[in-house]
Amino acid sequence: MKIENLKSDRNGSRARVSATVKWEDCPREDYELYFDTEEAFAEDLTSNPNAFLIAGAIPALHYGEKRVFIDAEVCPDLRDGLNVAMGWLSHWYGQPRPLLEDKGSILAKRERPAERAGFFFSGGIDSFATLRRNRLTFPPDHPRYIRDGILIFGLEQDIPEIFELVRESLSEAAREVDINLIPVYTNLYLPFREEDSQHHWDLWQYRFMGGALASVAHAFAKRFNTVSISPDFDIPNFHPNGSHPLLEPNYSSMDLRIRYDGTDLSRFDRTRLIADWGPALSHLRVCNQFKQYEQERFNCGKCEKCIRTMLAFVALGVLDKSRSFQADDVTEEMMSKISIERMTFFYHELIEPLRENGRPDLAAAIEEKLRNPGKGHKKSSLKSKIKDLDARYFHGEISRFVKK
Repeated sequence: MKIENLKSDRNGSRARVSATVKWEDCPREDYELYFDTEEAFAEDLTSNPNAFLIAGAIPALHYGEKRVFIDAEVCPDLRDGLNVAMGWLSHWYGQPRPLLEDKGSILAKRERPAERAGFFFSGGIDSFATLRRNRLTFPPDHPRYIRDGILIFGLEQDIPEIFELVRESLSEAAREVDINLIPVYTNLYLPFREEDSQHHWDLWQYRFMGGALASVAHAFAKRFNTVSISPDFDIPNFHPNGSHPLLEPNYSSMDLRIRYDGTDLSRFDRTRLIADWGPALSHLRVCNQFKQYEQERFNCGKCEKCIRTMLAFVALGVLDKSRSFQADDVTEEMMSKISIERMTFFYHELIEPLRENGRPDLAAAIEEKLRNPGKGHKKSSLKSKIKDLDARYFHGEISRFVKK
């Protein structure tokens, strides 16, 4: 892979940095990799080689490129860390690590006027918990006090109208918690998204998630010296994954530290942290069914992730206080329609809090689910497990063979 022609442009109200990505060893189409933002943050967006190197290196590893050459100087600290991160990915999944090549090492350039911290603000439990904990820990004059939230278009979904609905809601939340909401538009994952969806999100889920976020952060290294990424799991439940405490910190440079905040807190601990916080209760967005989003309605209330969050809110006695869900309660019938097969560790910790809050019926329903976690899913448990193993360890080869 070659990454070249790094440049900066302005297009109306948007600022853009971009680079040309050319494949060398696999038959894929070359593409223009870009990061856009709006005029208010245009001065903070730079064609940082570190951003483009991370954005290219993980897909290059996944698709079998022998090297990644970037026609620019990069931070040697970032280069070393990226080699370590790809070493972990190679170890986990058996894919050879590509050789990183560049035009030499560049010294750190601290162009920002002061130390400044940001984080990725999706509106989910994890990101709200990161911000809430930050507010409870650091005084406003501390360098780690978060002042900016980054919201990305082009990773989770790529429908402009839907993104604007999410942005409108989180802009209101940002005003309430006194942060700047920085919208970023990028195609770093879009060339692979459709193909990846057919292979159980093999690239995104198991390799690229943390690196993709870190690459966006580096595009704004002029503004930040620290950016926090919220984890999906906690220490007892980490497994090989695209977002992992062995990966994200290695995407740091001398200019920008990538933090992985909150690994000591379980999902229920994070939910408890925001359960009495008005902005989170009003603007929470946990649902991945983004095509169903409507104005101020971002949670379907029916999928596994919605039901799991609602159960936690019931256990904490706040579901009826949240504007984020239409339902004020969870029923056994609602639970019967979901599969918790790959998320069982999230449910164990809900049983006792539900009993303590007077809901032994829901605690018993979870215990029944744990005895048959695949029940309620449209696909059989065996097929789901085979598909997961195929994606993680055989890169879709079994599925492709079966189709033939």
